[in-house]
Amino acid sequence: MLIHRPRRLRKNAIIRELTAETRLSTDMFIYPYFVVDGKDITHPIAPMPGINHFSVDKLIKDVEKGLKLGVNKVLLFGVGEEKTEDGSSSGNEGTIVARAVRELKKQFGDNLFVITDVCVCAYTTHGHCGVLHDDYIDNDSSLDILARMALAHARAGADMVAPSDMMDGRVGAIRTLLDKEEFENTSIMSYAIKFASAYYGPFRTAADSAPQHGDRKSYQMDYRNKREAMREALLDEEEGADILMVKPALAYLDVISNLRQQTKLPVACYNVSGEYSMVKIAAQHGLIDEQKIVMENMHAFARAGADIIITYHTRDILEQGWM
Repeated sequence: MLIHRPRRLRKNAIIRELTAETRLSTDMFIYPYFVVDGKDITHPIAPMPGINHFSVDKLIKDVEKGLKLGVNKVLLFGVGEEKTEDGSSSGNEGTIVARAVRELKKQFGDNLFVITDVCVCAYTTHGHCGVLHDDYIDNDSSLDILARMALAHARAGADMVAPSDMMDGRVGAIRTLLDKEEFENTSIMSYAIKFASAYYGPFRTAADSAPQHGDRKSYQMDYRNKREAMREALLDEEEGADILMVKPALAYLDVISNLRQQTKLPVACYNVSGEYSMVKIAAQHGLIDEQKIVMENMHAFARAGADIIITYHTRDILEQGWM
């Protein structure tokens, strides 16, 4: 006679919901935006179905719609910015990101939590994430530029900055400068574990940030290394990061899980462009059920230990009532 029957707790939807071990909340989601210069621009990004480039005026209107759905946390990327050899233009207070932040905070105040990506790849002529010397990224000379970029965003009103460059010591450099300039309440979400991944392809098209030559393997992480990933994350924690992020997410659930066990800080994951586009395009061709695949992925991220999920699916999840 069978005594143990786990299926008893899967008998119907009510008991399955009662005993679910992983639960999602709308508060977990962050929605990324790509912002461009100009006016009256809503330009579809072909490799990322459903995602657009927005001018600031159109961004305001789209964010307003999102707020009604509960999308109250956004992550901004600037596109078409002034490019220089060293990326120092990223620290100008007139960049499209800084202007967008000022307008968003003017319109929505504390009802909207604004996060900005801090990386110079979209601001350098060569497309790399730091200062290039003799075809090699000079880590230490990149730190001041990144810190000044973060400061420009904080001055514009950003609630949080998110360094994604993967330079050693950049969290400490940013924290030091922000505190010195009395922005001690501006938090840092570090791309603590960012792998040199092939999943970023659609994003690089969207952000116009692909390297002009070479690759980013000398500073982004080797996807074969999990112990090194923990070292990277814990160093960022020591330097003052408030949230630690794993990027990409879907192929790195083991890394998310391991990090969750190693830190008491909130853990974020970034469901990146390649992961998003594969789902969208497969759904368009009738190969998968989009809602079911998306929600399975979201629960997988949470089950692995992510407290925060950055995903381009956010609007669909909330607009379509998939929760």
